[in-house]
Amino acid sequence: MAKTKRFINDEEFREFVLNGNMRRVVAYVSLPLMAYQGLMHIFKIFDTLIASHISTDAVSSIAYISQISFLISAVGTGLSIGGGMKISEAYGAGDYKLVKRRVSTIYAICGILGALILMIIPFAEGFLRLNGTTESMISAGAEYFTVELVALVLNFFNSVYIAVERARGNSRLILRLNILVLSVKLGFTAFFVYVLDGGVVMIAAATLISQTVFFLFALRKMSDRESPFGFSLSAVSFKGEAALPMIKTSIPAAAERAAFAYGKLIVNSMCTIYGDSTVGALGVSNNIDGLSTALQNGFQEGGASIISQNIGAGKHERALAAFRETLIINVALGTVFLAAIMLNLDFVCGLFSGGDAEFKELIKSVTKYEIIGMITLGVNAAVMALLYGYGYTKLTLLLNGARIFVFRVPVLWYLQNYTNFGSESAGIVMLVSNVSVGILSAAAAAAVIRMIKKKYILKEAAE
Repeated sequence: MAKTKRFINDEEFREFVLNGNMRRVVAYVSLPLMAYQGLMHIFKIFDTLIASHISTDAVSSIAYISQISFLISAVGTGLSIGGGMKISEAYGAGDYKLVKRRVSTIYAICGILGALILMIIPFAEGFLRLNGTTESMISAGAEYFTVELVALVLNFFNSVYIAVERARGNSRLILRLNILVLSVKLGFTAFFVYVLDGGVVMIAAATLISQTVFFLFALRKMSDRESPFGFSLSAVSFKGEAALPMIKTSIPAAAERAAFAYGKLIVNSMCTIYGDSTVGALGVSNNIDGLSTALQNGFQEGGASIISQNIGAGKHERALAAFRETLIINVALGTVFLAAIMLNLDFVCGLFSGGDAEFKELIKSVTKYEIIGMITLGVNAAVMALLYGYGYTKLTLLLNGARIFVFRVPVLWYLQNYTNFGSESAGIVMLVSNVSVGILSAAAAAAVIRMIKKKYILKEAAE
């Protein structure tokens, strides 16, 4: 069985990915990533639950400022996507010298970007105001944001380290390490809030501690100069085939994530006309919806890595097979979670209300719409795996840009100005955008698959 299989070295794992049963390959690589994403999201939910113990204002400020943090972290996420895909591609081709150069270069780029991010700290409050944060939220969350920035820089390195380990098939190491780190975070968060009676800044402090633990472990692994997946200063190169393919792939991926985060920030800002509590309810609804999408994203990450490795080896039929398996699993996950949450909506929403009946009903009014998009978001995640794997990050930028700036912001503006739905508009717009992007992604995948078959598979058959 795939779940018990162990690999002696990187070459043996590469052989399995390129020639093994695709369903087993997807299960082996993606299940630990799914578990990791799921656990990470559950711990994020615990943050919200603990914040609700502080106050409803704390929930709202964290929900809003988290979107600003996502905007900044998009740079690191894009870098890990672009770097991870190109490292996987070189690994699939068996070019370990190129793997070494790309791994070393991507870590060096992280260091440069991290230094730039830290320069925001003296201007944190102004940066929050620039992004539409209300004065009440700044008062509650400015210190939280400052600590969060330091954690984000560490997370840049941690995200790239995860991408490197994912490329070489160490999904189980990622899972075990993150269980440890997330447990540290939860433990410190609970201690700071429930025992020391701390505010939201202590939640950020717990995040920083957990990211530091992860970084120290990653730093030890990065320092293995003998491994092609370790860092070497002499292997760093900002030109040629080492850096340019990673940068070209990372820039659209980072722009896509940043645009998506900024779009959500715009939506949150627009929703403040209904009061800060609606922003909090939307954040809670996003967390509930994420119970499904986090798992789907785990299969997206695993699928993209498998696709990249098979592309590097010239196995395009297998790359498409990996996409099909990922699509089937993601649609199934969306269907199961939609049914489960819909049947238990009142109970689930009640968990996040902090005993506030009015806030609970507000959460329900948003969530009942948003969760309908769970299935189509599964389709979107699978298509993203295909596009990331083939390096079509400009198309991912277009799709997720449309999700925000075609199907979300204009729709919310229309609902606010021409309907009387009130705060329910926040949920309706999530439904419209999440379903629409799933349909658009399916159409894009159909076109891309036709192109892949024509460009690679039919050509290889003719030869």
